[in-house]
Amino acid sequence: MNNEPLTSTEQSEFKKYFGVGIETIEIEELNKIRRQLQSKYHPDNFEKRGDATIREMAVEKFQHIEALCNKVKYWLENKLGNSGSKDADKDFLHAGAQYAYEGMYIEIITRDKDLKYHLFGSAYRWLEAGETYKIPKTQARITIKANYSGNAIGFNEAIKMYLSFTVHDSISEIVEWLYRGIAGKATSLIIEKNVVKIDLDEMNFYIRKKSFL
Repeated sequence: MNNEPLTSTEQSEFKKYFGVGIETIEIEELNKIRRQLQSKYHPDNFEKRGDATIREMAVEKFQHIEALCNKVKYWLENKLGNSGSKDADKDFLHAGAQYAYEGMYIEIITRDKDLKYHLFGSAYRWLEAGETYKIPKTQARITIKANYSGNAIGFNEAIKMYLSFTVHDSISEIVEWLYRGIAGKATSLIIEKNVVKIDLDEMNFYIRKKSFL
């Protein structure tokens, strides 16, 4: 996780977007404003414009704000000794921890027209909105949110889906399947509206924290 101190530039950017300095904001307020910014700058808002360059710029801005927010939140939680985090009393990484989630929203942004094949194999040819795909070696399932047809060259595509799994499924198998399919092929990964670094440890950490029972 990123525990480096915020630079003066990052502090200025945070104040620009959030309207307050990091010294005075609290985690509850941070989360509230973050949701507002996610709604305002989400790349989906720019799809109808039909301009790949505009959407790409929107993706970069969205990622930048999310990364900045994650860094500030991490800084705040450590400053407070984690007392400001609702997960402070939950050890979601301990050996006996259980995880389950119904409909975890995942969005993968890519310029690689073959990414769907790396994820779903030949099944990607028939997957449509509402169709499900079972993740190998688990009973976990992916439910597709939108239809995907055509393979244009040089496009910027957002693959949208929902992940569902029970306590009987292996989080490691799920994350490894997702990582193998997108590593080196996706430009960004968004889980439940949060940008997550495409890194096996980071993905494991975030999905476990999000699905901890």
